[in-house]
Amino acid sequence: MTTHFITAEIDLQETPTELEQAITAELAKQGESLRWAITAVDSQKGKATVEAVVTRTED
Repeated sequence: MTTHFITAEIDLQETPTELEQAITAELAKQGESLRWAITAVDSQKGKATVEAVVTRTED
């Protein structure tokens, strides 16, 4: 198992609940999320930048 720091751009959603679901779904593609934070929001582009620490099982 290895730990990785990742950055992802997520489309802004209508509600905070939908945004959280979009973030967790995107992070699940990268591994198991240990923690994440929204570090920037670009309202003109409709994007949120998320930084996260995830673990991955190496095959």
